[in-house]
Amino acid sequence: MQEIVSAWTRRLRAFLASGKARTALIIFGILGVLLLVIPEFIPQKVEKVEMLTADDFIRQTEERLTVLVGSIDGAGACRVMVTLENGVEYVYATEQKSNSDREEDTSDGDTRLTQRDDSESAAILIDTDNGHKGLLVTEIQPTVRGVVVVCEGGDNEAVRTRVSQAVTVALNISAKRVCITKLS
Repeated sequence: MQEIVSAWTRRLRAFLASGKARTALIIFGILGVLLLVIPEFIPQKVEKVEMLTADDFIRQTEERLTVLVGSIDGAGACRVMVTLENGVEYVYATEQKSNSDREEDTSDGDTRLTQRDDSESAAILIDTDNGHKGLLVTEIQPTVRGVVVVCEGGDNEAVRTRVSQAVTVALNISAKRVCITKLS
């Protein structure tokens, strides 16, 4: 084993003593620097985040529920209306700065402690092609207040049960928020 190590050590010393080693080190050094610098010149793709409005959410939800309910056996043609508790909420990244002051006053042997905590919150902004925008952390979907389904099979109890189960599971709402009636 020791003979193998000493043989490799001799080869490495011979290689480093030759001009080839210096050339190889220079080439590898230049390649390393290029690998670090090149990404700075390649434009980065910025993900476009589409801001969803409450109207868009309602429209998309109604369309999806219409397809879902229409595919239930016995439901037939249908119309769906969705109402919301609130709109879409966006939560942006913020930076917290806290300033705490603590004062102790002593007068006539009495100690009074006064503490003031001022904290500031500032939105974190990023540069985009359209100027500065807040860094979006999360998008909170609206809460569904109620759903009205009007379908051809709305007078059949079994159909109403299946439609109600499908809507409540799809939207994670209670059955008391769903009204199903017959389409005239």
